[in-house]
Amino acid sequence: MQSKFVVVLVTVPSKEAGECIARGLLEQELIACANLIESVQSFYTWQGEMHIDKEVLMVLKTRADLFQDKLVPAIQTLHPYEVPEIIAIPIEMGAQNYLNWMEDVTCRQ
Repeated sequence: MQSKFVVVLVTVPSKEAGECIARGLLEQELIACANLIESVQSFYTWQGEMHIDKEVLMVLKTRADLFQDKLVPAIQTLHPYEVPEIIAIPIEMGAQNYLNWMEDVTCRQ
C-alpha cells in the first residue's frame, strides 16, 4: 500500500530562506505544515569539492500526490540552490485527526 502522506526534507542556507519557501508553499496550499530546524551542519561534495556548511533543515508535511508534479517544482522555483535537497519519506501511520487536517488544508487537484 502506497502512503497517502509524506514528510519532505529540504535544506536551505538560512532561516530567512526557509521562511520564504515555507510561506510560498503554504500560500499555494502545497504543504500542511513546515518546521525549521536551525544549526544543522551539512557535509557534502559539490562540483568535486567537499563542503561543510551550516544549514537549516525544513521538515514539510504534505500529501504524496502533490510531491512530484507540484511541490518539487515549487520548491525549485523558490529555493536559492541550483540542486536543492528534496527528499520524501512516506508517513506509514499517524493520528487520524492530524492526517484529516493535512488532507483538509492542502490543495485539491
